[in-house]
Amino acid sequence: MISQVSEKKMHFIRWVLVVGWLLLIFSLFYDPISHHLSDPNNLVSPFRDRVISLAEVPTRCVKVQGECLKETPYPMGTRIFWGMVVPSAIMIVLLFGHETWRRICPLYFLSQIPRALGLQPRLNIHQNRWLVNNHLYLQFALLFIGLNCRILFINSARVFFGCFLLFTILSAITIVFLYGGRSWCHYVCPFGVVQMIFTGPRGLLDSQAHKTQPRSITQSMCRTVDSKTSQEKSACINCKSACLDIDAEKAYWQDLTKPGRRFVQYGYLGLVSGYLIYYYLYAGNFNYYFSGAWTHEEDQLATLLKPGFYILDKSIPIPKLVAVPLTLAFFVGMFYLIGNKSEKAFFSYLRRRNPKIDRQQVLHRVFSLFTFVAFNTFFIYGGRPEILRLPFLLQLIFNALIILISTLWLDRTWDRSEEEYNKESLAYKLRRQLKKLSFNFSQLLQGRSLDELNSHELYLLASVLPNATRQEYYRIYKGILEEALSEKRFKPDISKEALQQLRQKLQLQDEEHDCALAEIIQEKPNLLNSFTSTNSGLSLARTKLRAVRNNHGSLRDSAMEEQSLLGLRQSGIKPIQKNYLPQASTQIKRVRDKKQRNKNDSQVLPTKIKDISDRNDRK
Repeated sequence: MISQVSEKKMHFIRWVLVVGWLLLIFSLFYDPISHHLSDPNNLVSPFRDRVISLAEVPTRCVKVQGECLKETPYPMGTRIFWGMVVPSAIMIVLLFGHETWRRICPLYFLSQIPRALGLQPRLNIHQNRWLVNNHLYLQFALLFIGLNCRILFINSARVFFGCFLLFTILSAITIVFLYGGRSWCHYVCPFGVVQMIFTGPRGLLDSQAHKTQPRSITQSMCRTVDSKTSQEKSACINCKSACLDIDAEKAYWQDLTKPGRRFVQYGYLGLVSGYLIYYYLYAGNFNYYFSGAWTHEEDQLATLLKPGFYILDKSIPIPKLVAVPLTLAFFVGMFYLIGNKSEKAFFSYLRRRNPKIDRQQVLHRVFSLFTFVAFNTFFIYGGRPEILRLPFLLQLIFNALIILISTLWLDRTWDRSEEEYNKESLAYKLRRQLKKLSFNFSQLLQGRSLDELNSHELYLLASVLPNATRQEYYRIYKGILEEALSEKRFKPDISKEALQQLRQKLQLQDEEHDCALAEIIQEKPNLLNSFTSTNSGLSLARTKLRAVRNNHGSLRDSAMEEQSLLGLRQSGIKPIQKNYLPQASTQIKRVRDKKQRNKNDSQVLPTKIKDISDRNDRK
């Protein structure tokens, strides 16, 4: 959807949002104006707070632990951020998809200052294996810390909140300065895991990257405008494999079983629930939260060592500083256990009905259900202090929209599967290859075009093409394989397995896959070299060598296969150069030698350190 909006327009929109955000941050330090807007006597202000006028009425005031909260007209900065900005961000992610938020996010825009200054990344993010493998735990931990800080320090303490936001901006700039790309968004940003949860395979109005033309700029992919041609071009530096910004659904399926994924999905519902419930446990009522009094409470920091729980009209002498993390941690742990138990029970139930059910599909459905519940739970209280100020009819309409949007999202997501995604992806590639054939499909399709066919119809058409030669089937297959590798749909060493069903539809042999892969290696060696960030050099070299050897072996050893492949060569397919075998073998040897040198260095280094230490001791 928004992926098709030009970068120049989005750049302008980001500038507007960044200026607005910086003004909001500035107002947290100095704001002599906006308190007039919250004054209940200001009848022309849409933001006047009627709760302030009730502060002196014991039966109607906002009470915290049995005492009326003192209320006066207040600056609007914190109320705007917590009551309007944050709920809007959550709504945008699930409704319009992550690509909309990622292209307008002011923090992302500011984090790209190093790139705008022409500064190159200092470090390679893929060398930080701990961060790459465990970033979900880190992001969730930062989200947990952020919510604790919000309740304890920054909900209404405007100066502390301003410093917190400035520190976040500097952190984002620093991470991108070190690692480049969208390293902050992918590996550190706490809101990144929230986007992952609420996007799922795809936001409700998100675009589908796997249905676009090859090498096109998709979704929220990093891009820039070429100064010479004034055309948009990719600015991707491959900071993340299976990138959420390039193809959200591909990233979703590949990361579904990643370490920390379950914990984040189930634990987030615990955070969402525990956050609201703590306000009740602290104040003794929900009116404290739904009035919005917490956004402008005076002396928030003075409550840190006061009782953190007020249950059954009694204060419990546990400091708020301890009570907040204790409550949130309890709910995170509880919902993590509930999620795991629900997953196992749901899997057992579906297994009885369908013994062939895939465990990944069960996990996907449980995740989708938890996202649905988390979204609706969030909007029970997210932005609610502002919504409750609206006329009752508008409140009902808003509630209905929340349920409608989340239900539509769940309905479309529920039956989605990785197999269906892969079939669609290959079907679109198949359509492009079929269009290259000099064949009039309109007669065969009774007036329909290839673009009107779904994935199942395309596969059926490809398997029954009249008068199609083996050469044409082979070219179709090779084109799909090359395009899939260029888009990193799968790694070269599993490409044969991934395209097995397609070969069956096209009536091709496994050996013809080896032939196609070997030709691609010969013609475009850099295409496979791009996989070194996600696949070891040794495995890649072995894949190359295996493809070439299998191709030569099939030509040499099997008479039947030789006869079929002879027809391919006679129809114009280039033979594999024999000298590529020693080239691939040399690459394997080079990688092995490098590994051995690293191993030897690791063995020699402790000895060298010991020798130096002994010499120092003798001195």
